[in-house]
Amino acid sequence: MHFPENWDLETFFAGGSESSEFLDFLVKTKNQLKQLDQQLEGELTLAQLTEGLVHVQQIGLRQQHAGGFVSCLTAQNVKDKQALLLQGQLLEIGAKLQTLSDKLEQELASLSDSDFAKLTEQSELDGVTFNLQEKRQQAIEKLSPAEEKLAAGLAIDGYHAWGNFYNQAVGRMEIPFEEDGEVKSLSAGQLQNRMNSSDRSVRESAFKVNEEAWQKEADVFSQTINHLAGFRLKLYEARGWDNVLKEPLAYNRMEEKTLNAMWDTITANKPAFYQFMEKKAELLGIEKLSFHDVNAPLPLENDKKISYQEACDLIIKHFRAFSPKLAEFTEGALRDGWIEAEDRAGKRPGGFCTSFPLKKQSRIFMTYDGTMANVATLAHELGHAYHSHCLTEKQPFARKYAMNVAETASTFAEAIVSDALVEEAESKELKLSLLENKISRALAFFMNIHARFLFETRFYEARKQKSLSVEELNALMEEAQREAFGNQLTEYSPSFWASKLHFHITHVPFYNFPYTFGYLFSQGIYKQALEAGGSFEDSYIALLEDTASMTVEDLAKKHLDADLTDASFWQQAIDVVLADIEEFNRLADELK
Repeated sequence: MHFPENWDLETFFAGGSESSEFLDFLVKTKNQLKQLDQQLEGELTLAQLTEGLVHVQQIGLRQQHAGGFVSCLTAQNVKDKQALLLQGQLLEIGAKLQTLSDKLEQELASLSDSDFAKLTEQSELDGVTFNLQEKRQQAIEKLSPAEEKLAAGLAIDGYHAWGNFYNQAVGRMEIPFEEDGEVKSLSAGQLQNRMNSSDRSVRESAFKVNEEAWQKEADVFSQTINHLAGFRLKLYEARGWDNVLKEPLAYNRMEEKTLNAMWDTITANKPAFYQFMEKKAELLGIEKLSFHDVNAPLPLENDKKISYQEACDLIIKHFRAFSPKLAEFTEGALRDGWIEAEDRAGKRPGGFCTSFPLKKQSRIFMTYDGTMANVATLAHELGHAYHSHCLTEKQPFARKYAMNVAETASTFAEAIVSDALVEEAESKELKLSLLENKISRALAFFMNIHARFLFETRFYEARKQKSLSVEELNALMEEAQREAFGNQLTEYSPSFWASKLHFHITHVPFYNFPYTFGYLFSQGIYKQALEAGGSFEDSYIALLEDTASMTVEDLAKKHLDADLTDASFWQQAIDVVLADIEEFNRLADELK
């Protein structure tokens, strides 16, 4: 079966960024917002509040559908100016929707306990009691509706505008890179792929060029990150929030005790990863790893690129061994043009999965160039798409899972593929290489993501006092990397704060620790799946269906009988990786 490398967006709106159909869709969405605004004037009866909650969910689906479309347009062509203009309209819709949502949350907060109980008994709101309770609590902790409305309005040309400015500035970057005897103009994403090359000279050159390119633009990006943080901190201050982790923890429906237990357990296990890093450096023929060596593949004789078609086939095959339902879904997604994978200039860096709820579909964006890391990314994003698929019949409020559990399904999908490939390896050399790739993914969650968390936490605390200069940001970034990597590298990436999109995203605060949570949580789930065999498929789907309807602590207790605030859960998940490291070290010694 042939799998297209370019996605189909025409299914949603014909004509791309010039689509009249899409403009009509935006107009209708704005009109629905106006109608809802009128319906929510004055004091609301229980019936009116119920109706308002139903309508705000439906409009939210339209906003998500439109947002997914524009995200795809801007990702596939960073020079699509019309698509960038459409982002402005979406921000206005989002701000208006947020204002009406705040109004409804205030209404929930004003209800007596008995009236709130009656509300949750309404058939139209079946299945969203947890979400309504959550919104009720959020309203108590926020400003008044008028003040929140003002903040949301100011954010359009302030907070979100700085985020959009960052994206546009990155999209315009054309980085000269000498390759095969000629100087090519690469996007940031293409240059990133060069830093994962099996050829160290290519990695070194790409890393040097990358650092120079981002440092050249650092003055601009120091403005974006300082203003984004400043806006967020001022809003926190107005709400009376002192802990910069309050919003990300609430968003991810988790306790700080859980977060601390996770990081403390990881830190206690890092020495085993230092041994892995030393062994990898030895295999690469160098004394010590540099920042650009951490994700480098091991040199393999007869190493070959994996074609996109081969990648699709092997992912479907290995998904099927675990879950026929997952495999069937994946085959349909790949066949029907849900993926944008072509390796070409003009695309934004990175990868993502976005959903189109009105069509019950998703779209996946990445740049595929044939590496094992690309195969892992494709499996990862397909995991995201399957997660959304499992929730399509839920009420909209009960589909809004947080980022930490979103990363669970994606990293779980990665684990299925990576484990199967290791088991099927035809030689010790190939098995060693695949184990290295698998362990390096874990190392990224334990060290690179940890560095991001340390940097961002410290940056926000420092930003409470003043804006930070480029030099201060560079120093803070390198300090965080040195600590997270145990000072085990010969060279670090001081400009990482500028090059990493996640530090400049406005729709999710602290876009870092949820990745590590999702990875380890998925390891715990995967371990149970292996023990249960084929009978685990329906249990896994049931877990995914609950991800937007309870805290992560309750989710783990219900489906895994685990306590996330206890180090033992995190340790048994890390033990899976430690076993891989032991096998890696053993094979490496055998092949000396």
